Amino acid sequence: MPVTDTEAILTPDSQTANPPSEIRQPSLLHALVCFLPIVGFISLGLFVFGISLHTIIFACLIWAVTNTAVLKYGYAEIQEMMSQAITRALPAIYIFILIGMVIASFMQSGTIAMLIYYGLGILEPSFFLFSGLLLCCLMSVATGTSWGTVGTLGVVFIGIGEALQIPLPIVAGMIVSGATFGDKMSPVSDTTNLAAMSAETNLYTHIRTMSITTVPTLIIVSLILLFLGSFYADNRLPSVSIANIREALDKAYHLNPVVTLLPLAVMLGMSLKRYSPQVSMTGSIVTATIIAIAYQQSSAVSVANALWSNTPGTTGIESIDNLLGRGGITSMSWTLLLSLMALALGGVLFGGGFLAVLLSGMINQIKRTTSLIGLTIASGFVGNIAMGEAYISIILNCQLFKGSFEAMKLDSSLLSRSVEEGSTVTTGLIPWTTAGAFYAATLGVPVLDYLPYAFFNYLTPVVSVSMAALGLGLLGNLAKRQNSAI
Repeated sequence: MPVTDTEAILTPDSQTANPPSEIRQPSLLHALVCFLPIVGFISLGLFVFGISLHTIIFACLIWAVTNTAVLKYGYAEIQEMMSQAITRALPAIYIFILIGMVIASFMQSGTIAMLIYYGLGILEPSFFLFSGLLLCCLMSVATGTSWGTVGTLGVVFIGIGEALQIPLPIVAGMIVSGATFGDKMSPVSDTTNLAAMSAETNLYTHIRTMSITTVPTLIIVSLILLFLGSFYADNRLPSVSIANIREALDKAYHLNPVVTLLPLAVMLGMSLKRYSPQVSMTGSIVTATIIAIAYQQSSAVSVANALWSNTPGTTGIESIDNLLGRGGITSMSWTLLLSLMALALGGVLFGGGFLAVLLSGMINQIKRTTSLIGLTIASGFVGNIAMGEAYISIILNCQLFKGSFEAMKLDSSLLSRSVEEGSTVTTGLIPWTTAGAFYAATLGVPVLDYLPYAFFNYLTPVVSVSMAALGLGLLGNLAKRQNSAI
């Protein structure tokens, strides 16, 4: 019995790739027909019907695969598109697992308890948001990882913010803003290096160019958080409440800062030595585990089980106990599964050429520098929405827009800056991206709740486009000569 075209495309046993002549790029109309319903599925499912994101992404994946099959890609080829996208994001997936263990081990070792113990007495309510922003900026620049910052300092600030009765979405927005700053600006950040490499510009030229828009944005965000903090100046915890929390923590843990802060010092030290985030996190997990067993006198079995699934603390204060019970590999399972499905969807949209066709049609209409920068940033955001991961979006947009930036005699570091401002900065604002899902799971605050307060993440593109419209921060031939001389 002859095999039909549809069977050849969708049957798992069809392992033979179609000849190149049969594979075609989608038309602009087809790309729109594929992409716009996906946006509709997500918007209606999430905001109107309240359907689980996993189910929504699965429905979108079916739609994208169907459209790709229409282009005569075989089952094996479509599967390979999904697999390649997940493979490219494996470093992030490893970090998912490690961050769960970092949080749990830091809870077990008393590291988080120690930071809360001192933080309650040092951080003034009116300056809490501003101070937290700066500390998150410093740590993320030092470590090069926004995820590590959110998983350590972020968890602490959530606990302190809750104790001070500051709305947690505001606290989470502050944390995400500070963590994103370092992920964008640190020379040891993977996205910073990837953007510079993909745009073929010098790393430190890329960072200097980003500072032109990033520093003004950080100043604006700092002023906003100082203003918001003034509304909570009277939220100071009574001295009795602070004393009770500290006493409860002191009874539950041996709180010697030299010992209990050692895991955090190990993570920072290894990051400054430019070890990969995975190695730095593993070093801190091992250190924290040893401290939990040898110094906190927890049983090796309970600590090992906590790395898999942590349990609430034993201070007797419910909010503190719930905080100290966070972490463990299982705490990342919801996030990990969502990310895998979103990455598979992105792999199909990327591999099928739908995104490239959509964006290239718009690029051809660009005549002004401001429009080019704005479209590059918007394209990064759309890429994150479609592919669920900033890495792929950075690479794709550098490839798509490189020729346009060269044609307008704009420095390649302006391309890398615009790509980061569209991809790196906005990824935490989308619930189904790896970053958005991770932040929500770790901080216990949904993305859509903290989104209005993640000022740095959405003001950076606004400042960048506004400066371009005013003719500020644009790099031309002079910058190009300087870049080539480095």
